[in-house]
Amino acid sequence: MEDRGLTGRAAWTSLDDDALVCQCEVDLYRASGPGGQKRNKTSSAVRLRHPPSGLIVIAEESRSQHDNRARALKRLKRALWLSYRQPPPPDAARMLSGGWPTPKSAAFLPTAAMVLDMLDAMEGRVADAARELETGSAALADFLRQDEDSWREAAQIRQRHGLPVLR
Repeated sequence: MEDRGLTGRAAWTSLDDDALVCQCEVDLYRASGPGGQKRNKTSSAVRLRHPPSGLIVIAEESRSQHDNRARALKRLKRALWLSYRQPPPPDAARMLSGGWPTPKSAAFLPTAAMVLDMLDAMEGRVADAARELETGSAALADFLRQDEDSWREAAQIRQRHGLPVLR
């Protein structure tokens, strides 16, 4: 991996697929369920274990191992953004100066990760995270609510800190 000053989540998600797979333990297995005669004859399901982050993802929808590998890598990158927590950057508020990105934007996952990092650092308190990010509580919650996985992760962060789930 070339050194671009990136560490942790940013470094892992910037890797190309082959380099990211090299960091993973790959399990191939036969998935159960529908799919006809071929389903139980080929090991098309893929499980990726990423030891540096501790994350595990699977893909077993397709009868094609190649398709499942691509799906698993996409899920791993998404999980790295949304499920792997690290300390928020000191300039986190500056990252929001251009406004909230939409879920289709390339900036959405990095921004969601930073917001979730801040929420975790503030022990799940939305008002404190919003204050640190120089925005409003409602704006922060509305941003996370746009994406089901981001919203679920925010709920898990709050539960880990003994707070009720946001509605």
